[in-house]
Amino acid sequence: MGALAGGSGWLAGIAAALGGLLTLGLAVWLFVPVMLALSGLFLDPVAAAVERRFYPALPPPSGASLAAQARFNLMLGLNVAGLSLLALPVALLLPPAGAVLLWLISTFALGHGLFEGVAQRRMPVAAARALRRRRQVPVLVLGGVLAALSLVPGLNLLVPVLGTAAMTHLLHRGAGGISAQSRE
Repeated sequence: MGALAGGSGWLAGIAAALGGLLTLGLAVWLFVPVMLALSGLFLDPVAAAVERRFYPALPPPSGASLAAQARFNLMLGLNVAGLSLLALPVALLLPPAGAVLLWLISTFALGHGLFEGVAQRRMPVAAARALRRRRQVPVLVLGGVLAALSLVPGLNLLVPVLGTAAMTHLLHRGAGGISAQSRE
């Protein structure tokens, strides 16, 4: 065993190559959950900046409590982790299908997570979830675009900011949007 840790034989070479592939695979596999966790740092300032610039007539946000938002984010994280674990055997046995499955999970996670995160700044969790369900198609389309962008090195670092800004616009525009309600 000690020879594998710093050895130079063919077995050490295979172990190093497999370790490198495993590390790369885990980095790709865990990128979206980590990005969602980090996007919470950008969500409020980015959403506030978009609202100040494009929706100045909105009242100050008074949405879900911090505890309710934390509960939502914890459940979303557990759901995404569970889906990712269920998809892992598919990814190992059928890599092309696994890549598509990973993109679909990322689409779900980014779409739901960012939209509801932005919406919860302005409304309770249940209302944010109901609004997300009414806008399911645009939320998932935008989530799919963000999931695809998250695969591009360099550009993936902008996904939390771009996604939050885009979801803020999606929240406020269209039938039933908050900015439409505030004008009534």
